[in-house]
Amino acid sequence: MSLACIGIGSNVGDRSANIADAVVLMLGLAQTRVLVCSTLIETEPVGSVEQGRYLNGVCLLRTGLTARVLLEALLDIERRLGRDRRAEQRWGPRTIDLDLLVFGDEQIDEPGLCVPHPRLAEREFVLVP
Repeated sequence: MSLACIGIGSNVGDRSANIADAVVLMLGLAQTRVLVCSTLIETEPVGSVEQGRYLNGVCLLRTGLTARVLLEALLDIERRLGRDRRAEQRWGPRTIDLDLLVFGDEQIDEPGLCVPHPRLAEREFVLVP
């Protein structure tokens, strides 16, 4: 079993409800337990796209899934909650954003999967909670 840190955020619609829905779906992941989620904080968006403020937090999971399988499960949760990565603008507004920040002590740099997250130290919404 590995510990995984998941960054979670939303700046579209009912942000709190979007995040709560994502956590509920993470609770249903196979071989995975949500151990704790941080307090949510409001943050400015990253990038130059004009948009509303984000509500962000971090959840700690214990999982028997591989990093790749966990990432695919997180992307599926995003899709189920209405996110369409193909249609959205880079750094644009998001109904839900789930980032695999850390996966145990693993260092992975593969197409579509990089842990620890490459911009981890730059994200107030990850460091503060």
